Formats: sequence, C-alpha cells, structure tokens
Amino acid sequence: MERWPELRYARWKETLHTLHLWTQIVGKIRLKQEPLINHWWNVALYVTPRGLTTSSMPYGVDRFFQIDFDFIDHALCITGCGGERARLGLEPMTVADFYRRVTELLGTLDLHVAIDKRPNEIAAAIPFDEDKVHRSYDEAYAARFWRVLLQADRLCKVFRARFLGKASPVHFFWGSFDLAVTRFSGRLAPAHPGGIPNMPDWATREAYSHEEQSVGFWPGGPAIDAIFYSYIYPQPPGLPEAKVQPEAALWHTQLREFVLPYEAVRTSADPDRAVLEFFQSTYEAQTGRADWDRTSLERPSTPERSRPHAGEFSNTSGAAGED
Repeated sequence: MERWPELRYARWKETLHTLHLWTQIVGKIRLKQEPLINHWWNVALYVTPRGLTTSSMPYGVDRFFQIDFDFIDHALCITGCGGERARLGLEPMTVADFYRRVTELLGTLDLHVAIDKRPNEIAAAIPFDEDKVHRSYDEAYAARFWRVLLQADRLCKVFRARFLGKASPVHFFWGSFDLAVTRFSGRLAPAHPGGIPNMPDWATREAYSHEEQSVGFWPGGPAIDAIFYSYIYPQPPGLPEAKVQPEAALWHTQLREFVLPYEAVRTSADPDRAVLEFFQSTYEAQTGRADWDRTSLERPSTPERSRPHAGEFSNTSGAAGED
C-alpha cells in the first residue's frame, strides 16, 4: 500500500465530486441524529483503517447505528447495536440513485431519517434526489484519497498533541470535503461575514464563534491540486508577507491561507517532516501576529509516542514540542 500516492485533481475530479456528494448525504444523517456541539463538531466524519465513519449515532433512546465508507471492499456499510447490517456496493451510480438506495437500506433496518436534500457549501447545488449529473466512482482513486487521509489524519494528531488549550479532534468535514484539526486561543471572535454558498450565515458564525487556527488537507479543485493548508480566524495584519517553511509553502491569495502542495510533500525526502514543519511554522506566524498566549497554550515537550519518527523531528523554533 503506497503511503503517499499520486492524487492529481484532473485525473479523478469526476469521482471526487461524486464522492463529495455521497459523503454529504451520510454526513447529513449524522447531523440529523446528533445534538449540536460547538463549531458543528457533531456533524463530522472520521478516518478509519478502512475509510470514513460517522461513528455511533443514537436512534431514539435504545438504538444506535453507524455508517461506514469502506474503501478497501468499496462498500457503504450500515450497522446497528442489535446486530443489524446492511451493505451497498460503491460503484458508478448517480447521486440520486445513491440517495434513494441509502434511504431504502436504512428503511430495511427500521431506521427512518429525513435529511435536507440540498448540498451545502457548493455553488449551484442540485438536490440529492434530482442529481443525475454526478455518477462517477473510480475505485483506485477513492482508495488513493483514503490512503492520503490516513497519513494526514496521523500527522494532524501529532500536531494536535502539542497543544494544551482547547483543540478539536481531527475531523473530516463533508461540507468542504477536507480533513482539519483546530486550535483555539480561548477568546471570542468577531462575527464571521458569512457568504459561503448554500450555507446559512448563522451556521458559519457558529463554526467561527471563537478565535481559531486550523490546519489540514484538502484534495483540491479546478484551480488548484491537492494541498495541506493552514489558516487563522480572524486574520491578523501582515500575514501574507510572513516567511514560512518548507520552501514549497506559499500564501494563496484567493483562499486567504497558507498552502503546501501535496505533490511537493509526497515527492520530498521526508514527507512527515515537510507537513509538520508547515503546520508548525504557519501556526507560529499566525498566532504570533494574533497575540495568542502561546506560553500557557502549548506543551513544553512532546511525548515520545506522539512523534512521527522518534528523535527525527523538532519544531522550527522550539517554542512547542521537542527542543
């Protein structure tokens, strides 16, 4: 299993867009079943050794179920706490067919969940039950995407371990179709301006209610290939001029964040070091300008078990992690 496979957007864009919409359908089921948690942490999916999962969701007071994307056997699996099981093979099919078949599978298990059928965070979105445009599924590229998520998830957890303040789990957000981990300063943030397509401004303001700094992985879009990214909200002055590492990292004007091309990571001599150096150096540039109380928020040393390679990586400044 290749650790860092090639993942050029143009070579799997049809599958990417279809899979994005499939994960939205499953994610909206979790949204409907779970109580709201700060910053919408209740809606995310999580990386597993086989794909992505909702984790356990309640159905009433005495039933629980979860839904898993399996990118090894290429199946969507629904399991319940009473031994219930249902399976849908992942293969080329329209979003409308996927929505119908998932709804029918849930019904066979006596699970009835009505979701908002309009995709979020996508311009000109087509309701799930009407979308016969997106219908691609390339098994090889779906598996490649999942293998990259495994590595990104691992490194996001290493980065998270260096922080003592409030921090999120590593989340896969199906709205934006990216993997993220977020740190918080502990201070309230100004109201977010909103304006995200098919996303109510009040929902965006819940997500960005407090000052935060996020890093993660996004598989790319029409204007940019896959990237690791780093941003802070609110954005302090002078950030685009900051010098960050590694050399391939840059400020992306349209995204208003630092990016590190995935291709530069996978072809580097030490991908782990490249990603963690990017996360750490951008965090320092961002939070230094935003006047975060880093002394109280950061761990003075990183436990041995948290390192990607024991003894092989230290932070760019020594302010957090191993000196």
